[in-house]
Amino acid sequence: MVRLAAVRKSVTAPQAAQLFVDNVFRNHGLPEAFVSDRDPRFVSHFWQHLFRLLGTRLDMSTADHPQTDGQTERVNRVLEDILRSVCAAEPTKWSVLLPQVEFALNNAVHSSTGFTPFYVNGLRHPRTPLTLPPASNLGGGEANAEDPRGLKGLRTSVKRNLLSFIETGEAVRQRVRDAMAAAQDTQKGHSDRQGRKNTLVFKLGDQVLLNAKNIPTQAVSAVGSTKLRPRFVGPFTVIGVHGHAYTLDLPSSMATHPTFYVGLLKPYRPAGAAETEEPTASQNTAERHSPSSERDLPREAGQA
Repeated sequence: MVRLAAVRKSVTAPQAAQLFVDNVFRNHGLPEAFVSDRDPRFVSHFWQHLFRLLGTRLDMSTADHPQTDGQTERVNRVLEDILRSVCAAEPTKWSVLLPQVEFALNNAVHSSTGFTPFYVNGLRHPRTPLTLPPASNLGGGEANAEDPRGLKGLRTSVKRNLLSFIETGEAVRQRVRDAMAAAQDTQKGHSDRQGRKNTLVFKLGDQVLLNAKNIPTQAVSAVGSTKLRPRFVGPFTVIGVHGHAYTLDLPSSMATHPTFYVGLLKPYRPAGAAETEEPTASQNTAERHSPSSERDLPREAGQA
């Protein structure tokens, strides 16, 4: 199952251990093995000796191969896509909405098992607003066609707060479902369309999107987190061609050098625009690969 917790960058090893107790131990007990990257908290003497005393083996990825823990890497990529979508509407409330995101992830059917993590872990499906019978309602009154949620007779302020609370949760879960579907499509072509395998060719005047990974966060997003900012920004116009590098017409507020390697660029296609051009031979060489395990991130239970 997925367990999510919001933490500060300055979290210490003892604080991380307390988060482990609060979010993992109290729900699942001690694991036989703990798989992680080589974050300073996880290689500290405190962390190493703590888990030795607890009888849990620490398995860490190597410095040059962080993908050792592939399952966590995949969940992290999808989680970042989901939170990026949620933050687009509520950029300062992602931590408040984290429990809704965790629930939706654990209520998603995985193709490898055919079940949700909730069912595999507890042999039951959780009740959600989508699974409640039509007779259920919020206010406790008699539901009917004119008042399907039984809110008649409640004060306006109570009614407004009830609807806001329920509808916010429903909206977040729907955004999670949409983001998970979009993340699947993204991951299918994620393997490596950048660097040496990116043989796209642009010309002067072309509109392109720029990978934001090397751009200061404050220049591209209102979200105060590097991981949750947009992956691509733009569009920007190509104003210079230098072999496999391109100079873009960037606003001065971005405060960065305007020339970028082709691996950081991709074509800009306006939403709804018909793609009438046939792909070029060079574009066809940028094959799209997808690890088979990416299919293990499907829809929420009960969704068609």
